[in-house]
Amino acid sequence: MSRFPTAAHLVSWAALCPRNDKSAGKRRTTRVRKGPNWLKTTLVTAAWAAARMKDCYLQAQFLRIKARRGAKKAILAVAASMLTVAFYILREGVPYRDLGVLHFQRGDRTKAIRRLVRRLNDLGCQVQVA
Repeated sequence: MSRFPTAAHLVSWAALCPRNDKSAGKRRTTRVRKGPNWLKTTLVTAAWAAARMKDCYLQAQFLRIKARRGAKKAILAVAASMLTVAFYILREGVPYRDLGVLHFQRGDRTKAIRRLVRRLNDLGCQVQVA
């Protein structure tokens, strides 16, 4: 793992991160580039299996991103997360510890309440928080 200084370098080498293709302030494409097919295929297949697991962090991440960006972008994000986890497991020599399905819900409750109230107000429901 000493070949890659950070996990982001490894994910970039595996071609699991989107391109940064901008010109004149416009974003042209977010397609991922071609990389080592054997690694990318294996990680994407493993990511599909992880997305179908019940009550795990990777499934929660997949569902969260899929709602915004679509299934294919979400599966690449899960594959990148799996490669990042593998990097730290191999570099640090620590066992895998799942963050759990509630990881994304542990954030600031007041921010979530404000966001949801604003969303309901935008939909035409007048809501007051006590």
